[in-house]
Amino acid sequence: MKIRKIPGGFTAAKGFKAASCEAGIKYQNRRDMALLFTDVPCAVAGTFTSNKVKAAPVLWDMDIVKSGKPARAVVVNTGIANAGTGAEGMRLCSETAKHTAQVLGISPDSVLVGSTGVIGPNVPLDRITAGVTAMAGLLSDSAEASTLASKAIMTTDTVNKEFAVAFDLPAASGDGTVTVHLGGMSKGSGMIHPNMCTMLGYLATDCAIAPELLQKALSAVIKDTFNMITVDGDTSTNDTLLLFSSGLAENKPVTEEDESYELFCAALYSVCRDLSMLMASDGEGATHLLEIRVFHADTKENARILARSVAGSSLVKAMIYGKDANCGRVLCALGYAGPEFDPANIVITMTGESGSVCFYKDGCVQVFNEDKALEILSEHDVHFDCDMNMGSEEATAWGCDLTYDYVKINGDYRT
Repeated sequence: MKIRKIPGGFTAAKGFKAASCEAGIKYQNRRDMALLFTDVPCAVAGTFTSNKVKAAPVLWDMDIVKSGKPARAVVVNTGIANAGTGAEGMRLCSETAKHTAQVLGISPDSVLVGSTGVIGPNVPLDRITAGVTAMAGLLSDSAEASTLASKAIMTTDTVNKEFAVAFDLPAASGDGTVTVHLGGMSKGSGMIHPNMCTMLGYLATDCAIAPELLQKALSAVIKDTFNMITVDGDTSTNDTLLLFSSGLAENKPVTEEDESYELFCAALYSVCRDLSMLMASDGEGATHLLEIRVFHADTKENARILARSVAGSSLVKAMIYGKDANCGRVLCALGYAGPEFDPANIVITMTGESGSVCFYKDGCVQVFNEDKALEILSEHDVHFDCDMNMGSEEATAWGCDLTYDYVKINGDYRT
């Protein structure tokens, strides 16, 4: 295979290190800060929340990414989002960057920040700076350090999320190929919805690639990965996805949209897709992963809209939780999504490891085996295939079921 899954996450690529600690920002007796560091100045690409209310760390990171300046470090805290904090929130970002730069011997404008948690309170700067100082001496390129960092950025997540791949590109020397690595980690469990889909995500590669192509690849890949997941329809104030490139793989630099660029994009898609699915599967209170595949659509964008509509439907999500094979929920969600289609031409099928059930075709709800449907709905992963019979485009969206626990988790999230 051209793209191979490998162990690890953020530190899988050459030149990247991670550390984490217990800073006591909100949680007790658990790691709640992470420090990500690059041995060399890195190109950085980023995508951010579409919410008009953007947290201070988002604004800080957007400025650095837009400037084109190289990046060296990211400081991430959980528990407090540093959102809705005005000028004080920006000052906290600046002071965090200054302290981190002093400790690590780098420039303040090469330090990015990330926060996740409760909106409103100010981040305790003394705990942040103490955490950075402690983590500076713990930085490691080990897989364990990466895993611990991925756990440290969790909030209501129940599992950490990291993934890495390797692939081969022509060597810079012109002799044969070299192995290139790409990995990363993300967090997200609630407030998950497309454009961007509430999350923090940090990706790293040792591929030598032009900064403008790094950004182009990231912006393209999120359309069919992170922007295709939904848990609850709420888009956060803090969504941030950063991609760093150290260039240490010694591949022939990717400077145009050739075969090497296409392979890089495929590897990036693989990492982002798997992280996306992990986030959707770990939605707050979730007991099922829901995958909606729309195919034979007339346009790519319409396929995306239709798939997201079904994955985001509260009634579909409740149907999955209750194991009630009510295909009208899926049909309805397709119908109000917006794109035009002929209901008489579409086919809706539910599939799982135990088989499949055709719910709808020829304009009519079908008579199906209820026992088989229940068996499929009892599996963790539930898939719906929606054949629009209109064209050649397709898209996949991911979500989860809606459970009582979602309300319990969010009913007292702040307190």
